[in-house]
Amino acid sequence: MGKTAFIFPGQGAQSVGMGKDAYDALPSVQDMFQTADDKLGFSLSSIIFNGPDAELKQTVNTQPALLATSLAYLEAIRGKGIEPDYVAGHSLGEYSALVCAGVLSFEGAVSIVRARGEYMEAAVPGGQGAMAAVLGADRDALTTLCSGITAEGHVVELANMNCPGQIVISGSAQGVAAAAERVKEAGGKRAIPLEVSGPFHSSLMKEAANRLADKLEHASFHAPSVPVVANVTARPVDDAAAIRGLLVEQVYSPVLWQDSVEWMISQGVDTFVEIGPGSVLSGLIKKIDKSVKVINVNSLDSVNSLETVV
Repeated sequence: MGKTAFIFPGQGAQSVGMGKDAYDALPSVQDMFQTADDKLGFSLSSIIFNGPDAELKQTVNTQPALLATSLAYLEAIRGKGIEPDYVAGHSLGEYSALVCAGVLSFEGAVSIVRARGEYMEAAVPGGQGAMAAVLGADRDALTTLCSGITAEGHVVELANMNCPGQIVISGSAQGVAAAAERVKEAGGKRAIPLEVSGPFHSSLMKEAANRLADKLEHASFHAPSVPVVANVTARPVDDAAAIRGLLVEQVYSPVLWQDSVEWMISQGVDTFVEIGPGSVLSGLIKKIDKSVKVINVNSLDSVNSLETVV
């Protein structure tokens, strides 16, 4: 019997109106969104459902909005009695995975990710940091290229190991631009600039990580009910203190997504259920291993069809 992993998307998956079908249909989801609004002190649900898009795209809003929407669909799935063998999330999505595994309460996670967004936005002044997706490059060769540019005084580092042929780099605007110009030296085809508000998952986020560490010290963590595969290590972590430490590291460390998926497959996972808006992670997993089953749950209709395939 194959195993199932629930996976949760990160920033970039958001869209105005996401989660509204679950909100309209399920009183428990209405309670969740009300909890988020109360905890944050403003109507996050109004921004999610009505926009404007520019406001939803602000990191401080995007992070709690995606968390709430992913967990709204998880709530609908749980109504079907379906549970995973493993959970994981891409960057911000790791917090959804931690709520799924009972490590954090929804209320606690909403407060943390709102603060995380604030700290990440404040760490580097606008325009000074950048990220780009590099297509076709060799991981080791790209690491060497970025290390050389960083040594010249312009920070650029590997940020997301997404799938074969797609690695995101992050750092100073000059560093990312220099690496983008020279990607062919690492076997890359091209680099695509990303619309982000900062150099996430790079050493330039250390200040944000330090501030997050203080925030997490006051948060309540519990042992996970299901293995959570961490972005930083691509391995499960089961100790509450270790999870806290890895969430701090995650802010300035690469997201080892490809490694995480490959490890779960090695443990017998043959079905991945992406829970939340968009289908970015499903696309990445298909490029990692075409043989596994990938299911998107980004609407109530997709929840209703899930019980026939899992």
